[in-house]
Parts: sequence; structure tokens; C-alpha cells
Amino acid sequence: MKPVVISGTGLFTPPHSISNDELVAAFNAYVELHNQEHAAQIAAGEVTALEPSSSAFIEKASGIKSRYVMEKSGILDPSHMTARIPERADDEISVQAEMCVAAAREALTRAGKQPQDIDMVLVACSNMQRAYPAMAVEVQEALGIDGFGFDMNVACSSATFGIATAVDAVRNGRARAVLVLNPEITSGHLNFRDRDSHFIFGDACTALVIEAAETASGAHQWEILDSRLKTSFSNNIRNNFGFMNRFDEAGIGQPDKLFRQQGRKVFKEVCPMAAATIADTLAAAGLETKDVARYWLHQANLNMNLLIVRTLLGRDATADEAPVILDSYANTSSAGSIIAFHKYQDDLPAGANGVICSFGAGYSIGCVVVRKK
Repeated sequence: MKPVVISGTGLFTPPHSISNDELVAAFNAYVELHNQEHAAQIAAGEVTALEPSSSAFIEKASGIKSRYVMEKSGILDPSHMTARIPERADDEISVQAEMCVAAAREALTRAGKQPQDIDMVLVACSNMQRAYPAMAVEVQEALGIDGFGFDMNVACSSATFGIATAVDAVRNGRARAVLVLNPEITSGHLNFRDRDSHFIFGDACTALVIEAAETASGAHQWEILDSRLKTSFSNNIRNNFGFMNRFDEAGIGQPDKLFRQQGRKVFKEVCPMAAATIADTLAAAGLETKDVARYWLHQANLNMNLLIVRTLLGRDATADEAPVILDSYANTSSAGSIIAFHKYQDDLPAGANGVICSFGAGYSIGCVVVRKK
């Protein structure tokens, strides 16, 4: 088969960061206001009092210390608890497209490519800010790409599924080069009033240029040796927001229209699935775990990543073997593994093997095995 490479990566990091202490202070102020407002019902046993959070609890549960967001003041307002991002006019570039363009420009520069070298734009992420026109087509227009684009959603595995889709497009001649973009405004689907999840997510956008090896000229090229995609239906991670919500007014604004999960079940079920998928993909590529220099795993929960790599290696991974960006970026859904890949790839020598793996709602798991050229 025609060799295909990742020839460039890019990252857009939002301008605002929220520490655990800041987030906890806002959440606990909300809890105090809520409990005061419902004091009578709480005393009567009609309403359950909310419990405060703590930075120590957050870091122990997730490994997260801070997160980047597109807007900060609204999230930290105990009376609001949602980002304040004004709507833009139809003739202005949308927020997600703007994030994509910034990440794309870095990826194109690293790949040594111009927009006219790209034939296909794929925007793959957990949440699109609108139904249509496709975000990918807007990005295509903003960058001046003459080709086609479309959106896809496989939740946290969107980036790895996007890589596999791009590889197929290059190999079958549909596109000379593909721009895969992952604009995650995960603060939009996060319930900042929920103690169990208010700390999980952050915003970011990643970009990848994928092309035939014969046309690649970037300084850091990674040949895609093999990939495996797997889905298995589960309600343990779910968000019911959608265009049909207005059909039943009773559901408007309910908690199930935001992110929710059964964390313990997710941990128990997804970790072995992810480890098995990585092992299967390595075997298909003719490799063993001892041949892998680095694992760029989905950055959802530090304990999950530690367990997955421990299952594969039979020991704890070093920080060099499985780099972590979760502490400062939090869970950025599909962008997480690509942020890790973007930040921790240049130091590896030619011939080094690596694994990009993401996992999340669906369940969905995507694994890509790469080798530096």
C-alpha cells in the first residue's frame, strides 16, 4: 500500500487558564448559594444539600491541575457557571473555525505545505457549534483550499478516526493531502454545577496534515503503519443535547443535555478495551510493546492512562514513555492525544515507533501506530 505520513501538527491553546483553586472557589460559592436558597427544603428532606469540592479531590480523581478555556469570567461567576461567548454574525468567522485556522496554519508550516496543496478538510470533534453548513467547509473557505470538507463526530476518538479516514482518502487517490482538525470547546457541554464532573474538561484545537510519503517534506514525518477502530454502544458516557430537544419542552435545560458519565463503569470497561486495541494494532503492524518508544494516549484521566500502559508493559510507564498534558490542559476530548503527540514527538529519532490512542463515548476507541522517518 502507498505509504502515508503525518507530516505536520498544530495546536491552538485558548487565552484563558483556570486553576483548580479558582474553579473550586466558584463551585463552592455556588454550593453555598444553592444550599442557602433551598435551606427549608433541605431541612424537610425534600432537597439534598450540595457538597463542596476541593482541589485535592480533583487532582486525586483525575490528575488535572488546570484547564484552558475560551472564556473564563462566566464560568467562575457562581450565579452563571457558563462561559459568556457572544454569538457572531453569519458573515463573521465562527469560533470553532477560527480555532481551526490557527491550529491549521501551524500544521501547514511544519509540513511545509500551502493551502493549495490540501484537497480535503476534515473537522472531527465531540461537539459542533452548529448543524450546518459544515465547519470543515467554512475552514476550507477561510484557508483558501480548493477541494472538499466535511465534519465527523466519534466523541473523544474523533481525531484517531479522522486520521484513519484521511489515510484512506490519500491511498485511494481522493486527496493528495488531508487537513484533520479537532476544535474542542468542551466547556460548552460541561455542567459546572456538578461536583463529579465540573473539573474534567478544557478547550483546545489540534491539527494534522496527512499526505503520501512521496510528497512529504516536513522535518518531522511519521509513517502510519497501521490503525484499528472499534466501537461498542454504551450509555455510560452520554449527552442528549440535539435539534429535537425543542419537541419536548420538559427536557429543555435538563442536566442530561450536558455531559454526564458513570465514571467507575467507564474506567472498568474502557481500560481493558483500550489496552487490547493497542495490542491488536501493534501485532497487525508487526510490532511488540518493547518496540514502542512512546504512547500518546487520550488525556481524560491520569489513572486510566497509568492502568492501560501498565497492562501493556507489565510495569509503570515512565513520563517519557507516556507523556501527560492532562495536568495543564485537562480533558480536551479528541484533541488530547494529539496535543501530547504535538508537544512530545520532535525529540524521537528516525525509526522510533509510537502509538496514538484515544477512547471515549460510544464507546469508541481509535489506535494509530506510527514510525518516525
